[in-house]
Amino acid sequence: MTEESLPYALFQTFFVSREISISPMIVDIIKFGKKFEKLKIKEAECSISLSYGKRLLINVRDVDVKHMKQQDIVEIVDYDPIKNIVLAIGKKYPCIETPVHWIIQKARHDVNAVVEITSKKLFQTCCTNLPVTEKKVPYGTIDRAKAVLKTLQDSKNICMQDEGILLVGLHLKEIEDSLIKITRGCR
Repeated sequence: MTEESLPYALFQTFFVSREISISPMIVDIIKFGKKFEKLKIKEAECSISLSYGKRLLINVRDVDVKHMKQQDIVEIVDYDPIKNIVLAIGKKYPCIETPVHWIIQKARHDVNAVVEITSKKLFQTCCTNLPVTEKKVPYGTIDRAKAVLKTLQDSKNICMQDEGILLVGLHLKEIEDSLIKITRGCR
């Protein structure tokens, strides 16, 4: 097991393996990321995750989701919120929102997919008809997960205060359909 920690990381990552994950569901995340071109979502950071049994597939840090490859997806084997430790399989570090996605998917049995789009423009234009988190909370924290789960009680699509939107669903197709409706309604 390899242990590495970055100074700007909110959690510590232990790599169980530095091999690229071979989950067959990685293709779904890559295909979903490519759809951002068609949706004309620009100047946005995105975190896409998908449950894979008891594990989680999520994109890596600082990747353009429109051009992701298999090595840009990390398989999260486990996350310990008390010690703030992630066990991962992959070549790169998971995105900063990994703990939030993990907690959402473990707390909600009706959620297998989470997409978070960080874009102030998207927030400003699309968040008039969606529930909004009460306040801005730091990325990748348990407090953020709590704020998101509280707001998700009323809807599967929410806005993150002054940041962007977060969508959850049973699968990525459900999120894609919701995202199309939301972005059409705010142009």
